[in-house]
Amino acid sequence: MNVDSQFMEANALLRQGRFGEAEKRYRALTRVRPIWAYANLGTLYMQIGRDKEAELALRTALRLDPKLASPRYTLALQLLRTGRYLEAWPFWEARRELPEFNIRTPNVAYPEWTGQDLAGKHLVVVLEQGQGDQIQYARFLPQLRRMGARVTFVCRPSLAPLFAGMDAEIRPASAGMPAEADYWVLILSLGLRLGVTLKNLPAGAYLPGLRLTSGGGIGVAVKGSPTHKNDRHRSLPDDLAEQVSGFGRNLAPEATGAQDFRDTAEIVAGLDLVISVDTSVAHLAAAMGKPTWVLIPAIDTDWRWLRGRSDSPWYPTARLLRQPGPGRWDRVVRQIESELQESGLRP
Repeated sequence: MNVDSQFMEANALLRQGRFGEAEKRYRALTRVRPIWAYANLGTLYMQIGRDKEAELALRTALRLDPKLASPRYTLALQLLRTGRYLEAWPFWEARRELPEFNIRTPNVAYPEWTGQDLAGKHLVVVLEQGQGDQIQYARFLPQLRRMGARVTFVCRPSLAPLFAGMDAEIRPASAGMPAEADYWVLILSLGLRLGVTLKNLPAGAYLPGLRLTSGGGIGVAVKGSPTHKNDRHRSLPDDLAEQVSGFGRNLAPEATGAQDFRDTAEIVAGLDLVISVDTSVAHLAAAMGKPTWVLIPAIDTDWRWLRGRSDSPWYPTARLLRQPGPGRWDRVVRQIESELQESGLRP
């Protein structure tokens, strides 16, 4: 079997969650194609939470070829997951070189913002990646305004009504980029440009014009987008999804009739609690300041939820309920059921 076929087999084992077998294959391949073998080992170790081994493997790959975008990006994820933000952000920029993100430099006459003085300047913040990412990073728009900038946020059309009222011009991407401005910046590059750390994250609710009440019970989100790369680990299996759906109101747009995120936010505003898998609803509810229980998978945990914490520095009202091991959503669901009964919130 040639080397390419061996990598394909190892990659298939990794996708199937057969981590021990995949590790053996990649270890054997370090002798014949070390750069990619170590890069893939880094990805494997990161997914299963072997942090020190993940970082060592990724840095080994980068010592062999420092220019490779994929291990630089994966190292960024590993550093972010362990809270080392200032080290991570420069590596995070490697996402721009990876075709799967499809990040295009805006075709405008004005330059990218790389940290220049913003006093009196017009800065265009450009969307990228998922809806949850844009909700998460919208917290930085007021900070840019305090730096003296006039801010235009080019966002997904489904999010534009949600952000209306923020101290920025909200522009749906369907309208294109402004013809004139001083600078543009990708929204997920704001961590780097603003020097974001766990200690200086803007805390508290930041979505405007939503009056929070209570007495409306519980809202639940049990599935994420099936196209998400980690959806088979982050979404609940059908049987448990049905059980959790019985705890409250299904917040999926097809169930509520919501036309956009503003509609969903108005529903969330009246609830007592939101229980959600790691999807955009979790970001929405927590960004509003609503008590939110986020269900965190054991495999390939998203970087923003860090490691081993039940709280989130990104969202003070969020509580993280983590799988104790791969596939163990049953334990998490039993915990939810027990705590809801104790609190009196369960219908």
